[in-house]
Amino acid sequence: MKETFELQGEYIPLCDLLKFCFVTESGGAAKHLIAGGNVLVDGQVELRKACKIRSGQVVTGDGFEIRVVAAP
Repeated sequence: MKETFELQGEYIPLCDLLKFCFVTESGGAAKHLIAGGNVLVDGQVELRKACKIRSGQVVTGDGFEIRVVAAP
């Protein structure tokens, strides 16, 4: 799954991004996925659940890629 997420504010917490893009069904599942080392931000493993994801960053994992862009 490849998706583009339009960021409305300055940033979105990583766990919320995964939930909003339907990578996981809940915030709890997103936190579990992140804690397991299964999420990469710009190619680096990210273990912080509330990591601030900003426009221009790419979040990837097993079967998904989310490109974050600024909303027009």
